[in-house]
Amino acid sequence: MTGPGADVYPRVQLIVGKGGVGKTTVAAATAIALARKGMRVLVVSLDQAHSLSDVFGVPRHPGDADTATEVTDGVEVLELDTLALLEQRLAALSAMVPAGGDHEHGSPLSLPDPEELTGLPGAQELAGLVEVTRLAECGDWDVVLVDCPATADALRLLTVPELVADAVERVWPRHRRVTAGAGAAQWQLLAALLADRLVDSTAPIRALLTDGTRTGVRLVLSARAVAAAEARRTVTALALLGLRLDGVIVNNVLPLYDSQPSGSFEHPVLRWYADRCTDQRAVVDGLRDALGDVPVLVGSDCGSEPVGLASLTALANALFPGASEPLPAGEAVTGPTVALESGAGVESLYALRLPLPLVDPSTLTVGRVEDDLLIGAAGIRRRLTLASVLRRCVTDSAGFEGGDLVVRFRPDPEVWPT
Repeated sequence: MTGPGADVYPRVQLIVGKGGVGKTTVAAATAIALARKGMRVLVVSLDQAHSLSDVFGVPRHPGDADTATEVTDGVEVLELDTLALLEQRLAALSAMVPAGGDHEHGSPLSLPDPEELTGLPGAQELAGLVEVTRLAECGDWDVVLVDCPATADALRLLTVPELVADAVERVWPRHRRVTAGAGAAQWQLLAALLADRLVDSTAPIRALLTDGTRTGVRLVLSARAVAAAEARRTVTALALLGLRLDGVIVNNVLPLYDSQPSGSFEHPVLRWYADRCTDQRAVVDGLRDALGDVPVLVGSDCGSEPVGLASLTALANALFPGASEPLPAGEAVTGPTVALESGAGVESLYALRLPLPLVDPSTLTVGRVEDDLLIGAAGIRRRLTLASVLRRCVTDSAGFEGGDLVVRFRPDPEVWPT
């Protein structure tokens, strides 16, 4: 991190975790730690159970869906009302639809009232991500921290842009929308325009999310075995989606959790405390072993709830002491790679490798649909468009090697160039 105005800005960090683990509190403390280094920070809440204002100890701002409020020097918060935001966007689209047309009964294309469309699956999520992308690109802040919904909802949120773009392209491909323009009625041209606008709106989101030099994810969890198991699944899902993991914060850990108790504890409270410390130490050590170079930070349970600037500043100092960086340096994400392993011509063997750390093989599914590879793991499915050389191949095998999914392909003699 080199200070305001550096080429790495604006940066985005998504704060993800189960409900109740303190991800909103961690987001707020991270914002304070960044602000004291001279960063201009915006904290955006996409969790509809908004509690950013409560954590900062300031009144809720009843303004528009896209109005930010300054809570302290260098830090602004925005509890994004994605429902109101979606209604605004849909109202603008509805205004584009003509009341008449060349059809004798008016235009065959008509949009329902915005209130009727807000229940469409993924609509609010897409509206929220469009706004986050706009805020990240506008240049008003150096860092945008996103307080995401609970883990399962957050992962669904992050898949929405790709799902929407794929769905539109498969139902009505762009080349058909373009060719439909010749001699088309006004309503048909408008329908094509709306479809183009929907697909185009997902491109900047996907570009931002998968750009590891700008965007990362910080995972917050509690020091319990069940939470650690979910964290492993989340790490796999993030890798499948092509997102970079900045680090893990194990929150609400007992003070002295890493001490080595000695002697006997006669009082049951002391025995409970010692046992909990042992359990929490095992969770933290296990995560550090499993995640390798990914930083695992520890947030102590201070007894009282960290609400207000004083408590959040104390938490920020504990999580990011001294010269430690609240936001790790960005780096490109290692995506799928394709290499020729052996042979030549129709005797070639190609391998596609995709890093999937901590994956549970029992959750993995791999399938092929024409020029796409469908990969599912940890409850997430991703469609990968195959490289041109692999489109002329048949699938040979699939399996794990180290932390990589490896799918091998052999040329199809019927379509392979000679």
